[in-house]
Amino acid sequence: MKIQRILPHLLAVGMAVQLSIAPVVAADLAKAAPATAGFSSEGLDRIEGALKPYLADGQLAGAVVGVARQGKLVYLKSFGAADTEAGKPMSDDAIFRIASMTKAITSVAVMMLQEEGRLLIKDPVSKYLPEFKAQQVMVIRDPKDAKAGYDTVPANREITIRDLLSHSSGITYRFWGNAAAAVYEEGGVSDGLTPTAGVVCDGMRKLAKLPLLHQPGTAFEYGINTDVLGCLVEVVSGMPLDRFMQERIFTPLRMTDTQFYVSAAQRSRVVGLYIPDGKGGMTKAGDEPIRWGTLAFSANLPYSDQRTYFSGGAGLTSTAMDYLRFTQMLLNGGTLDGQRLLGPKTVELMRTNAIGTISLWDTLDPAATGNLGDKFGLGFGIRSERGLTELGSVGEFMWAGIYNTRYWMDPKENLAIVFMSQRVPRLPDIEEKVHAAVYQAIVK
Repeated sequence: MKIQRILPHLLAVGMAVQLSIAPVVAADLAKAAPATAGFSSEGLDRIEGALKPYLADGQLAGAVVGVARQGKLVYLKSFGAADTEAGKPMSDDAIFRIASMTKAITSVAVMMLQEEGRLLIKDPVSKYLPEFKAQQVMVIRDPKDAKAGYDTVPANREITIRDLLSHSSGITYRFWGNAAAAVYEEGGVSDGLTPTAGVVCDGMRKLAKLPLLHQPGTAFEYGINTDVLGCLVEVVSGMPLDRFMQERIFTPLRMTDTQFYVSAAQRSRVVGLYIPDGKGGMTKAGDEPIRWGTLAFSANLPYSDQRTYFSGGAGLTSTAMDYLRFTQMLLNGGTLDGQRLLGPKTVELMRTNAIGTISLWDTLDPAATGNLGDKFGLGFGIRSERGLTELGSVGEFMWAGIYNTRYWMDPKENLAIVFMSQRVPRLPDIEEKVHAAVYQAIVK
């Protein structure tokens, strides 16, 4: 009996040793000349033209843009500086804080668990996280008077995993400055943008005690939903979120520069984060936590190698090439280079409208956030016919990170675009001009 008890442990240790010594080699997508993938090379040169004015007037320190079509890399180029103060040029393999681009990866992790029969996205969250049972909903006494306070009523139903994936649970972010913002801050709920003690489930237990901003399923409210999903992955899988992502997503996809904190060997490639200098330009943020309006963040987030709080909504760092590999996996219906993470029907479900007649524009301002689509699936903004206000395709799915990072996937064109820079506040126009430059370069 003793051997039977010890053997599984020995096997697990042996597998862990094998994983730790097996080299994982970084991989680029196969390269192709733009013309072979239906692009005009001269047209793609306009990407640089779109960025030059922002680089010249100091609104952007540097950027990396990657474009893949038909599974081939047709464009990868770096611009400007990774650190203007140090005179360090940007490199194609620079590492960026991707903030909310983390959400797509966490959403994939949840859908992997559904495929394995370990959960159903229709399940109430309380089935796995009991603290989320019997929640209350805020009723604002006077929308015109922030000091008037609020009352609470019971939620009409429990929030589901699907509600979290589609940001229709009633959970919000404290940095929006809405009625729940002060409640979240007083409750000690982290947005995941600054180093936080403990583990993510500690923070989500605090969140569960606070009222929802809306009744579940009645509004799109972009919020800390994906941190709850990260906690869910930890509970259901029995693994910390960083380990689950490393073993189940990053290693199979050979995303060697995507992680919750960077190693000592990688630190020289981390791009500086830039904030307004008060004189019309930008300056590199220091290591101390920064308050920008209602947003609190830390420029040194990637260096905290003792972290245990892994934000499923905002915590990762990555490179343009790593993220292109992730987007290509989704465009391929869940597989890349012989490694299948999801089935095609799961990917199809993820990029299908999950909020019905509700629009992102009901709560998001495109002038401030950029056009992130007008519908939302299970982890992504989606462009519908109504939302097609610029070059692109119906069915394109996308999202962005608060530090001026962005990705787009277009199944009709078999096209992926990744834009990486590091500044707060975001300038969505930069991202969208890059997007337009890529689409105008398509000739067949």
